Amino acid sequence: MQSSAVPELAHTHARPIHWVATATAVAGVVALSSVLQPGAATAAQTPGPRTKSAPAHVAPPDPAAVEFPLECGPVDLVVKRKASGDLDGDGRPETVAVVHCDAPMGTPPDGVYVLTRAAGGGAPRVVATLVDPGDRTKVDDFAVRDGGVTATLLGYSSAGVPSCCPDVREDVKWRWENGAFTRSSPSGARSV
Repeated sequence: MQSSAVPELAHTHARPIHWVATATAVAGVVALSSVLQPGAATAAQTPGPRTKSAPAHVAPPDPAAVEFPLECGPVDLVVKRKASGDLDGDGRPETVAVVHCDAPMGTPPDGVYVLTRAAGGGAPRVVATLVDPGDRTKVDDFAVRDGGVTATLLGYSSAGVPSCCPDVREDVKWRWENGAFTRSSPSGARSV
C-alpha cells in the first residue's frame, strides 16, 4: 500500500480545545440572539369598504339549535347540508342550511334557510327563507362563497311529473342587497 503524498495536517484532528471553542461560540450566538429580539408588530389592518370593524371570532350559528318553519309530523327534520359565511358584510358569519323532512319513502322537498344570531350573542334564528319546501324543489348543488349563496335547484314542469323524477334544473344565486336577499339566475340558466 502506498502512503499518502500529503502529510497529515494538524488541524484535521479534533482536540479538546476545538470542542471548547465551538461550544463557546454557539453559546455566544444563542445568548446574543435572546438579547436581540425583534420588536412587537405595529401594523394595523383597516377594514375594507364593505366590512365594518370585525368583532372577535364568532362561531357561525348551529342549525341543530334552531327551530325551522317546517312541519314534519311524526318524522324528524334533517339538515341535509350547511355552509357558513358573512353574507351581509357585518363581520359575523351566517349559516345557510338545506333541510327536509326525513320521509321514509318518496323524495321530500328541500327548504333553504339563512340563520344568524344577534350582535350580542343569543340563540340562532331563521332570518330568511331562500327556498320554500312548498315549492316541491330539491337542492342538488349548494355553496356559500364571496358573500353569496349559489345552488342548483331541481323542480317540476307540472304537477303531473312524479316527485322521483324532477325535470327542471335551474342554477340560482342569492345576494344580500338593500336589506334583503335578491335571487338571480346566472345567464338565464334554466333547462327542462
